[in-house]
This record gives sequence, C-alpha cells and structure tokens, in this order.
Amino acid sequence: MSEPWNCLPLPLADDVAASWASVFPEGLPNWLLDDASVSEEVIAQAVARSLFLRQTLERHPDQVRALVQSRTLGEPTTPDYLQARWAEYLADVTDEPSLHAALRRFRREMQFRIIWRDLLRWADLEETMAATSAFAEVCIQGALDWLHEAACEQYGTPWGKDPVSGEEAPQSLVVIGMGKLGGRELNVSSDIDLIFAFPGKGETRGSRRSLDNQQFFIRLGQRLIQALDQITADGFVFRVDMRLRPYGQSGALALSFAALETYYQDQGRDWERYAMVKSRVVAGDMKAGQILMESLRPFVYRRYIDFSAFESLRSMKAMIGREVRRQGLENNIKLGSGGIREIEFVVQAFQLIRGGRDRELQQRELLIILKELEALELLPPQVINELREAYVFLRNLEHALQGMEDKQTQLLPENDLARARVALIMGFDDWHSCQQELARHRENVATHFANIIASEEDDSSAQSSLDEGWCELWLAEVDEVSDTQWLEKHGYEDPAASLSLLSSLRDNRTVQTMQTQGRKRLNQFMPVLLEALTEVDKPSETLSRVLQLVEAILRRTAYMVLLLENPGARAQLVSLCSESPWIARQLAETPLLLDELLNAESLYSPPARDELQDELRQQMLRISYDDLENQMESLRHFKKAHTLRVAASELKGTLPLMKVSDYLTWIAEVVLDHVVDVAFANLVARHGYPGQAEGVNKGSDFAVIGYGKLGGIELGYTSDLDLVFIHTADPALATDGDKPIDNAVFYTRLGQRIVHILNAQTPSGQLYEVDMRLRPSGNSGLLVSTLQAFEKYQRNDAWTWEHQALARARGVAGSAEAISAFETVRHNILCQSRDKDKLRHEVVEMREKMRANLGTPESRQEETFHIKHDSGGIVDMEFMVQYLMLAWCELHPELTQWSDNIRQMEELGRAGVLPVSDAEKLREAYIALRSSIHRRALQNLNSQVAGDAFVDERVYIQSVWQKVMAV
Repeated sequence: MSEPWNCLPLPLADDVAASWASVFPEGLPNWLLDDASVSEEVIAQAVARSLFLRQTLERHPDQVRALVQSRTLGEPTTPDYLQARWAEYLADVTDEPSLHAALRRFRREMQFRIIWRDLLRWADLEETMAATSAFAEVCIQGALDWLHEAACEQYGTPWGKDPVSGEEAPQSLVVIGMGKLGGRELNVSSDIDLIFAFPGKGETRGSRRSLDNQQFFIRLGQRLIQALDQITADGFVFRVDMRLRPYGQSGALALSFAALETYYQDQGRDWERYAMVKSRVVAGDMKAGQILMESLRPFVYRRYIDFSAFESLRSMKAMIGREVRRQGLENNIKLGSGGIREIEFVVQAFQLIRGGRDRELQQRELLIILKELEALELLPPQVINELREAYVFLRNLEHALQGMEDKQTQLLPENDLARARVALIMGFDDWHSCQQELARHRENVATHFANIIASEEDDSSAQSSLDEGWCELWLAEVDEVSDTQWLEKHGYEDPAASLSLLSSLRDNRTVQTMQTQGRKRLNQFMPVLLEALTEVDKPSETLSRVLQLVEAILRRTAYMVLLLENPGARAQLVSLCSESPWIARQLAETPLLLDELLNAESLYSPPARDELQDELRQQMLRISYDDLENQMESLRHFKKAHTLRVAASELKGTLPLMKVSDYLTWIAEVVLDHVVDVAFANLVARHGYPGQAEGVNKGSDFAVIGYGKLGGIELGYTSDLDLVFIHTADPALATDGDKPIDNAVFYTRLGQRIVHILNAQTPSGQLYEVDMRLRPSGNSGLLVSTLQAFEKYQRNDAWTWEHQALARARGVAGSAEAISAFETVRHNILCQSRDKDKLRHEVVEMREKMRANLGTPESRQEETFHIKHDSGGIVDMEFMVQYLMLAWCELHPELTQWSDNIRQMEELGRAGVLPVSDAEKLREAYIALRSSIHRRALQNLNSQVAGDAFVDERVYIQSVWQKVMAV
C-alpha cells in the first residue's frame, strides 16, 4: 500500500495515516482519481489540512462524487456554475422542507469545493471571496424565488407603486447584503448581514383575504431566514444576522423604501454610515433595489470632504480598543491589534471622509479601494503595499482557520496539530515561521491604523515633570522619617497609614513575583499616582481606596500604562475615588471601567435613553445571539460603565436626583429590552415562533412589567428589579418550528431564560438581582401569566397591598401591543370602586406591620432615624400616595397615567384630592430624603442616619399622615 502522506510534516503525516482507513475503507475511489487535477498526494494534503474535507469524504462520499462529476475540482467556482448546479437541486424541491434540505446539501457540496480549492491554494483570495459571495447570493435568491411564489399562493400577490415605472405593479422583496457579503468579500464560514426592504404601501391581491404589503414581506422574510438559518438534520446554510436594520432587533423585519430613507435621513447614526459603505442589493428586485440604494447614497457619502467624520471614527476606534481589552482578543486576527478590522477601518475612513467628492471611493471591495487611494495619492505607495499584503495574508489565514473545521472563527489555534495544519496551509515550514510573518503584518497594520486614526491624546507623555522624591518614596530608598515628612509636606493627612499601605503593597506576593516588564510599569505608575493624590482633599484616605484598584490590576499592567499615558484619566480616577468609596470599589472589581475615564466630556454627560439603546445595539452587533456567555458579559460591562457615568455626574453636580433615577432606570430598560430580544431569538431558533391567529404577524406577545423602584422610575445604584412577566398569546396554540412546544411552555421558558441572564453570576458579577414575588400568587404562582389570568387574579384574588404595588407598575420591555394591553388592565383595576374606610384600615395595618419589622426599635429612635422605614420617612409617603390613588382613581381616572410617586403627588394635587400646598411640600420632602439615600449609597452607607436628621420633614410628613390616614 502506498503512503501518500509521507510528504507531510511528521505530526500531520501520523494524523492522516491514522485516519486514512476510516476515510477510505475500500481504498481511494476511482471517481476521485479520475479528476486529472487530483492525485493520491493531493488527497493526503487535503485530508491533512481540513477535518471538514476529511469528514465530508468519509460521511458523504456520494455527494462529493456528484460534485466532482459536475465539474472537476481543478476548475474555478464561477457564478454560472453555481446557478446551474442549484437549478439541478431545485428540480427536486416540492415543498418547504425539501427546499431546506436541498439548500443544505447544496451548501455541503459547495463548501467542499470552495474550501478544497482555497486550502490547497488552487484558488487565490479573490476567487475564494468571489465564489463564497456568489454562492450566498445564489442561495438567497434561490430560496427567495421559491418562497415568494409559495407566499403569493397563500396570501395573494403584493401590489403597489413600482419605483421604476411609477405604475401599479406586483412587488418583490429587496434583500440588501451588508458587510463582507455586500463587498463580495465573504469568508468561507461566515454569517450574512441582511436588511429586507420592499418598494411601498399596498395590499395583496388574488386571495380570499388581502394582507398589508408590510405584513406579507415580514412573513416572507421570516421564512427566508428559516430557510437559510435554521439548523436541521442536514445542518444550516448561513447564519443570518438582521441586527443592522433600522432599530435593530426591535425594528420591523421589512421596511418600505420610504421608511428606510426617512430613518437614515432623520435618525441614521455615524456607525450606520460606516455599515452602509459596503451595502449592496444581493437578491430580489434588483432594479427597484438600485433606486433604493441611490436614494440612500447621500446618507453615506456627503457632498463635501467630511472632516467631521474623524471624531466619530475616533470614538469607534476607542470602542474597538475597549472590546479588545474586555474580551482579551489579542489572538483574534480580525478584532485584535493589527487585525483585519483595522485595515477595513482605515479604508472605510477615507471612503466616509472623501467619498462624496471622490466618487472612485464609492466602490465596495477593499482591495479596489486601496488602488484608488494610491491613485488619488491619499496614502503613500509603501503604506498601500503594506496594507494590501497584510490584508491578503490575514484573509488567507482567516480562511485557513475557518476551513479546517468549517467553523466561524478568527482565533489562532492553541494546540500543536492545528498549528501544524495552519502553517502547512499558509506555506510555512513550521508554526514559528508563520507567527513571525503574522507579527510583522500586524505590526505594520497597527502602526498605520494609529497614524491615520490618531487622537490628540495619544501622544501625551507620562512622567514629564515628576519630582524624584515620589520615586524615592515608592521604592523606599530613604528612611521612614523623611518619607513621613515628605507626605506631610504634600498634604497627606495620615502619613503613617499611607506608608503602611505602600509597604504592604511592596511586600504583596503578586508584586514580589511580577515579571520584569510588569514590575517596571508598577514602578513608573506608583510615583505618578502618589503625586496625583495631592490634588484631592484627603490623599491618605483616597490612597487606601485607589490601592484596591492597583492590587486588582497587578497582573494586568496594561491598565497602568493607560493611566500613565492619560493624565486626564488619572485625574478623574483620584477625584472620583476621593469622593466615593463605592466608585472606587466598582473600578477595583471591574478595571475595564477605567476606559470610561478617558473622555471627561462623556464621563459627565451620560447618554439619554435613545442614545443608550443605540450604543448597546452597536456594541452587541459584534456578538452572535448564540454566544450567550459573551452576550451576558457585554451586558454587565455596559450596565457598569453607564452606572459609573451616572454616579460621576451626580457627584459633580451635573445630574439632579430626579435625573439620576431617570438614567439608572433607562439603563435597566435598555438592558431588559435586549435581554428579551436575545432570549426570544434563542428560543425561536430552537422551537420556531409562538403560534398566533391567522392574519396576525409573527412576533413576541410578551411583556416585562416593572414594579417597585423600576416601575416608579426611582432606581438607585444597588436596586434590584421587581418584575412580572405576562403574555397575550393563545396558550393552546404551539410554535411553528421543527421542535414545536405549546405557547405556554415557550413563554415560561422565555421567562426562565430572562431571569437566568439577569441573575446569573459571571466573572463580571450579576447583571441585576431579580425579584419575581409580586407576580400573581407570589412564589407559588406561574412564572409567566397570560394577561387574562393576570386580570382575573387582580380582580378576584389580589390583596390590597398587591393593588398598592400595581399603582407603581408599568410595562418596561417587550411587545408594545402587550404592554398597551397591560396598561388598560392596570387602569381598570386601579379605577375599581372601593370602600375608603376599609381600604384605609388595610393600608394602615400593613404599614404598621412593616414599621414594626423594618423600622428602628423604639429604644433607639432618639439616636437613629431610618430614612425609609421609620415614621415620617419615605414609605409613609409612598403608602399615603398609594392609598389616595386606590381611593380616588374611580372619580379621577387621569391619576393612573403615572407610575412614579412624584408625578402621582402632583396629579393628586391637580385633581384636588390633596391640597396643592401639601402635594408640593410632600414632593420636596420626598426628594430630600431620596437624595440623601443616593448620596449615602455612593459613600457605602446605609439608610440609617442620626436621630435628629430631617426633623422638619418628618414632623410635616407625620402631620399629613394624621390628616389622610388617621383611622
């Protein structure tokens, strides 16, 4: 028996020899060797380079045989061949399941051909990218054609104004490919980013009941996604990502041309301009699509040289840097420093800035744009050459990493066998040589990236004018007496304690065992930090707080470099830690938050709700919904980063109390919205969409109801979330996927998954602590109720305290229709007729129980006042307001429009239920007490204050209690 693997490097030769008999149990088949371009040695090379090729030959030899017989592997994969081959598969399609099966078998066949040619280097990069992109287009168009016809038979044909002729005509979906698909640069194992559009308003014709065009195209889009994305016994075709569409996951799946144009004109963000640079119509009505793309061109390319784009590009650069640090992506050849994305970023920066004037830059393919940048003399030839060479090398390496197992990855391998495969594919004798060449290219890219998208702060120096005394102090080069005098001279209020802390740090085992570079960074950083502390009021106390962070980053000294090179961030660090031990602890627990200190302007200007939503959407676009672990980590960082910005703004005085609670509540709402989307998408991928009545659009009928502080828009820094889950779907129907489950089971699992994502402890901690005890029947009740069951419980079985809680409830995430339906139920329950005396008695009785259990014991009331629970505190005011709401909503239904105490007080005053003067004074007292709780939270203090605090407010609250609540 010949041994064709002998020409391979030793570990790969052994690997191929061990698997050869299982791949070819009856010897090499003649049909494979009949291909003139294939020999035994070539087959051994292919099997060595890719486990995917090996497994396909072993498990699906008949399909490989059909592939080889349709066109030899030595011939290129052209669009015409792909079309012809798909037509053969399409001939056997009779229904939707057989369409799914045909697409997946077609994928297996074409992946084998494309990966074979690429990994053996029979195809160059341009052929591989073009073939993979053309293959995606054939699949999308093929599935769309079949599904459109089927949908027209079911719902009728959508009609409307034709954007080409202006006449009434049948309409078709327009599929826009984004990212690498749009640029004809798709990876061999890539997902596809799509946006669905349709020409305009209208209705279907030719069926018993007409359907609105948008509903038709949404349903068609959902079926198209399932045809491509759903995992079946045959696998999948492409992972489909729709999150680049307007409003992301919460936006409509298909939008009219007019709606798309209006969105981008009025609300399009800079990062969406960046995303649209490569956009291209890849399937559907191509002529209508071209009219749409022309209408969107002014959004992407300004008529003038757009230097304003630099600032947004810098913030995108900062986001890249944060992501690399957060995920430890240095081994990722796409996202890490000097990776593919930095080359794309440089090229697209020039397109955004100059593309409006230099129309040559309005093309999509990166390698073509590089030629144009050279022709326009926008970059020197050497830079162009180095970027081009790096791009080709990195993309070939990316295909090597993905083609080995047909997996979407950009991470360098860690085991020796995989490294040997990559080195062989890339044409190197060993992994070390491959790594050296990779390092050279990445260094070139990182240099050009930094030079082209540099920010002014990037060049600031660290230790320009540092007094040597600080270095001597840190290194303990002089005696303790001199050190003490030095600290006293520079304003340290407790030199002895500070010296003791520094000595403990120097003796810390981690410091003792630090590598040379880390120790050098620490010795540079500590003197600079000690000097910076002289700018705050209590340097010794602040040092004790900052050292928590220093100890946390001893093994991650890149953060020290960040603080050394950014004096502004260093100043913010000592200032914030001086003012708040809570912030100091947050930074120590999550050092990545130091990134937030780099830009003082954004640090003290937290974004409003829409901007928050947009930022989260942009951040999460890079993470697949399937990657739940990474989703959870990113959400935790997002929440912590924005909470830090709110706290910093409160300390600086740029946010008053009411705004602080607004911002903290918005953060929670935006996070909840995304969590619901992720959990829903994961369940739909497994079980399909929940069943709905005919004519109703597929989607979620689920809503998250916020109670307590979330419902009342009064969240604090450490608040948990009181949640109730409801849905409006028919529990008797089932989902429409391959593994159907009842709607009731679907929504229960959705609730469980949401709670898990929020509650789970990850390396970054907990997102929010969730309390579900306010749901019907409390902990013994169902996790998710139908709205009908919720209403029945509220009418027949709820206690008075549950109606009090309902006064502070509102929809915070999920389906707008389900939230609206809940609000109607809430309004009706609150407006029920009630016996005021009986109600007052029950509310007072509950209040007295709470005070006895949670308030300050009578024996200690002279020395301690609990701001929330003692007589004259916050809960007294909340109970009064809730009583008045339940007692008077029947006569004043407008009272139900608000869920927060402040506006409920104001509305009670307007309605004449409370004297306006009392409403105003209660409002002021409520704000004063809540402000104190907020400030104390930032000092790590509880809600108990001195017994003589807030005397005037307490006396007044008690007097109103007597007037309103006296039984």
